[in-house]
Amino acid sequence: MRSTENQSASTNLLLYFLRHGETPASFSGRYSGALDPDLTPEGHEMASDFAAAYQSLPWSAVYVSPMRRTVATAAPLCDAIGLTMQLRDGLKEIAYGAWEGMTPEETNRTFHDDYVRWLADPGWNAPTGGERGVDIERRSALVLDEIDQSGMTGNVLIVSHKATIRIMVCSLLGIDVGRFRDRIGAPVGSVTVVEFTRQGPLLQRLGDRSHLRDSLRERVGD
Repeated sequence: MRSTENQSASTNLLLYFLRHGETPASFSGRYSGALDPDLTPEGHEMASDFAAAYQSLPWSAVYVSPMRRTVATAAPLCDAIGLTMQLRDGLKEIAYGAWEGMTPEETNRTFHDDYVRWLADPGWNAPTGGERGVDIERRSALVLDEIDQSGMTGNVLIVSHKATIRIMVCSLLGIDVGRFRDRIGAPVGSVTVVEFTRQGPLLQRLGDRSHLRDSLRERVGD
């Protein structure tokens, strides 16, 4: 990403990484990457709460994974501010392959060896028939590079998924991508903010859900 050495603080680029709202899969703890569930009613409320809290910010652009759950999460804000979301395949969730729709316990029983390898290093080991962390890093980097090359400053929203957000944040902060599951949290409906300063990417907020009403912050799931 570009240096901001010659920019004032007010014109820095800030990336807001928003994880989509709750889905039936996230609430039940089932793997859902290529699967395309819609939001639950509570998930739609999370999207509305985000829009209500953040619509007053001046937004430069909104980039969104093309899955139903991410589009539905971005829609209330885009409708409120009149900005068109830009869909990018590079922001899709990790493909879980044969694990899609399964719980971790079911996966461990059925694909034990692959599961253990993935837990040890998901950067270089994939779910059975799925994607490695480094594969997600490469495709999501194309979107980050696009934003970089555009020369945009100010606030840019990226609406994506749990693993993909954690991998992008690891990559920007110089954290081993293989540690994305251990080092970065991204609960449903949460916002993570990275600012680009003279010294490079600076983590300003991680997994923030303060914009959600109390009943939504209490929701559990993966």
